[in-house]
Amino acid sequence: TLLVSMYLDYQRIKQTMTRSANLSIAFSEEQAMILDSAQAFCRDKSDGNAVRSLLKSETGFNQDVWDEMVALGWTGLSIPEQFGGFAMGIGATVPLVESMGRHMLCTPYISATIAAQAIVRGGSESQQTKWLPAMVQGTIGTLALLDNEDWGATSTSCVLTGKDDQLELKGKKLLVHDASVSDFFLVLAQHDGAEVLVIVESSQLASNAITCKTLVDETKRAANVDFTGVTIQSDAILPSGGAALADLRLIGALLIVSEATGSAAAALDTVVDYLTTRKQFGRLIGSYQSLKHPTVEMLIQMDSARTFIYHAATLIGDGELDKDTEIACRMAKAQAADALSFAGDRAVQFHGGMGFTYDCDAMLYIRRAQWTQQQYGDPQHHRKLLAPLLLD
Repeated sequence: TLLVSMYLDYQRIKQTMTRSANLSIAFSEEQAMILDSAQAFCRDKSDGNAVRSLLKSETGFNQDVWDEMVALGWTGLSIPEQFGGFAMGIGATVPLVESMGRHMLCTPYISATIAAQAIVRGGSESQQTKWLPAMVQGTIGTLALLDNEDWGATSTSCVLTGKDDQLELKGKKLLVHDASVSDFFLVLAQHDGAEVLVIVESSQLASNAITCKTLVDETKRAANVDFTGVTIQSDAILPSGGAALADLRLIGALLIVSEATGSAAAALDTVVDYLTTRKQFGRLIGSYQSLKHPTVEMLIQMDSARTFIYHAATLIGDGELDKDTEIACRMAKAQAADALSFAGDRAVQFHGGMGFTYDCDAMLYIRRAQWTQQQYGDPQHHRKLLAPLLLD
């Protein structure tokens, strides 16, 4: 009954999309080249031992690997040419982030890319001139958005008060990605009754402003940051940052699930390897239908997620995101987050008792799935916002 219900829901959504949405999908030669080089790089730099060696490290990533990524020009993929980038658009980062997810290669790349997009889309000319060339060279920025755990919140309790020449921030932000290694923050705050993004350099923070948090996905790093008492001038406010905020949330969701799709593929690889080597009662356990069918479902869900992320990558541009792009990003987030949750859960179950131990790689994927679910809104949040976009 559940399968029939899911199939009917799928058919209804497919028919609705055919009526109302852009279904184009393309995989450019540039994306293919990036995917090919990224797969080789990530496979070489992030094997299982390398991933586990960083779990308890302070930063969660290898600085030498980050420097190599900068040298390869990956930090400038979506940054305009006049600032030293390659102007390939945010869609060009999708195959790179997917490869990072497949090999669990963790760096501040996603945080820095979203921060760069904030400045590209909402910053002034002077802000772009100052920060974008530096980001091409490896300077790290991150968004500080959350006052609580609700990604659906429509307001912020962080406020910016005072005169234009001497403004002061008051408030904290929760679970700021890569806060401890960021050179600057883009802080969401209320100013004169409107939401704005404010640039705060890490050197402006108090010595005890950053409180690192332990996450369910120990390959990731985040911290609570207290911005109370930080003083800035009016030129630190992004002129169009508030207007670009909705687009930044969609871009963040797309990059998070691009990584998740790669991780789902890795979970599937782990499952297939185990099913084709582990024997029970004299037979490979992969010969049992009760394990075959869920494994095929993992493949179908993962391939669906890949379709969604590359559909979104096809539509997303440098300008304001339109309705079709919003639909694509939200569907990608919902599908890929669920795909990784299913893959991680089955990877643990199929490994039996060993799957529940810390030494089994399946644990890495189910933890990544739990973390991915919540970033930039969970699947339920995105499906709720999809309903008025898709349905009459």
